[in-house]
Amino acid sequence: MRITTTMTMTTAPLPGSPAASGTAAGMAGGPALASRGMRLSAAGLDGVIGMLVLVPAMFSMTSALARMFILNEPFAWTTAMSASCAISGLLMFALCVITWILVARHGQTIGKKTVGIRVVRSDGSKASLGRIFWLRNVVNMVPSLVPLVGSVYTLVDLLWIFGERQRCLHDLIADTLVIRA
Repeated sequence: MRITTTMTMTTAPLPGSPAASGTAAGMAGGPALASRGMRLSAAGLDGVIGMLVLVPAMFSMTSALARMFILNEPFAWTTAMSASCAISGLLMFALCVITWILVARHGQTIGKKTVGIRVVRSDGSKASLGRIFWLRNVVNMVPSLVPLVGSVYTLVDLLWIFGERQRCLHDLIADTLVIRA
């Protein structure tokens, strides 16, 4: 009597991967990951919008400095700066409120909404405002504030997007994915 055995080898997804946990992002037909270009575009748009709210303050600062030095009016800057900084402050507050609402409801900033992407947990569920704010932003920002180390950390954070799963270091810290909305 002869006994034969056959071995079959199957490849299983890595533990903790979206495919292993059956997530929407890991399943065929689920939402696709956002491309690197989409993520870069969204970040660029958010940066431009952030800069635009500072335009009134920058414009009045320039004109106030010109009046101080060219027209020799030493106190000309106080009124101009007060008004324009108040306007920029109100615009910044409005931008923060709009961003807060969009992130809480949809996992999106204005840039992400415009480009058509959003942040979700790695299992495909909704990412909470706290997770996005604290883990993706605040915790990720702290090392970048350390002189010398901060530049290296920021570079490493951004370079992680070139991995197979297209996740930056802050995505790994917060256990999030950026998908097409």
